[in-house]
Amino acid sequence: MRAAVTVIREGTGPDVVLVHGGAGPRTTWAGLESLRARWTLASVHRRGFPPSPPPVGGRQDFEVDADDLAVVFGDSRPHVVAHSYGTLGVLVAASRRPDSVHSLTIIEPPLYFVAPDDPDVIRLRQLGDAVLTDGLAIDAAELREFLSLSGVPVPDGQPLPDAAVAAVRRAHGGRLPGEALPQLEVLRAKGVPALVASGGHLPALERICDALADVLDAERAIVPGAGHFVPAAPGFAARLERFLASA
Repeated sequence: MRAAVTVIREGTGPDVVLVHGGAGPRTTWAGLESLRARWTLASVHRRGFPPSPPPVGGRQDFEVDADDLAVVFGDSRPHVVAHSYGTLGVLVAASRRPDSVHSLTIIEPPLYFVAPDDPDVIRLRQLGDAVLTDGLAIDAAELREFLSLSGVPVPDGQPLPDAAVAAVRRAHGGRLPGEALPQLEVLRAKGVPALVASGGHLPALERICDALADVLDAERAIVPGAGHFVPAAPGFAARLERFLASA
């Protein structure tokens, strides 16, 4: 029996489960503090992010995330907001049991199969797979390119920030996003309300988000100003709250 992941709850009102990706919850969800006045923000700490337990087998794995999230969702049907790698476990869990979620907000997912032939998506997948496979041993130029695409630009000649080094080490050996094949048509058939959001900073992610929104028949939001960390962008919290209130 696995130890459960930690969920930290703040605020009052209906539950909104927050699922971060490769960055920690505090970094990912900065900008949503105002929602606590009307919503209970239930921030999941994925395995490997204290105070949750270490990752199973020592690696990040969206399939393990999906199992953990199925327990978190239970029968409470929360709204769910997910970012980056965290979207994969959410979509897998929700597609297996669509009645377990009230709504889905999906932010910049590495869901490559919805736009498999796009050259920019192919390049993003190559870089992401190299980082997860090789970690800090990856070619330095490619690592900097990937970090820049991920919202952490590092000027040439400058050392990598400690947080970036820690994130790459934590991601090293993780299950590759390209293995995620959630049954999206199930979510559409069940009529699960969905919002797909991006930051307007990277063509590959815009194309993935456009394609995903089409498949899910979802609302689509482009909220620039914070790169990959869309929740911090001006206006995103208000856009999210309008969606939650209408879902």
